[in-house]
Amino acid sequence: MKWIIALALLMIVASLGSALYYMMKDKGSSPRMVRSLMLRIGLSLLLFLGILIAYHFGYIQPTGIKVGVN
Repeated sequence: MKWIIALALLMIVASLGSALYYMMKDKGSSPRMVRSLMLRIGLSLLLFLGILIAYHFGYIQPTGIKVGVN
């Protein structure tokens, strides 16, 4: 499961990088940047839902680290 999450994050960053590239190259004359950003949003939503589903079915567990407790 860790590899799937890492791969999804890598794909999200790659999509963001391609949107930056298209923004600099096309100067707003092409819809490629918008498509890359839409892909990034879709991948982010898919990752979030995947994490929720994996937690629900027990594929991932919380670490038990207490936040803000000394």
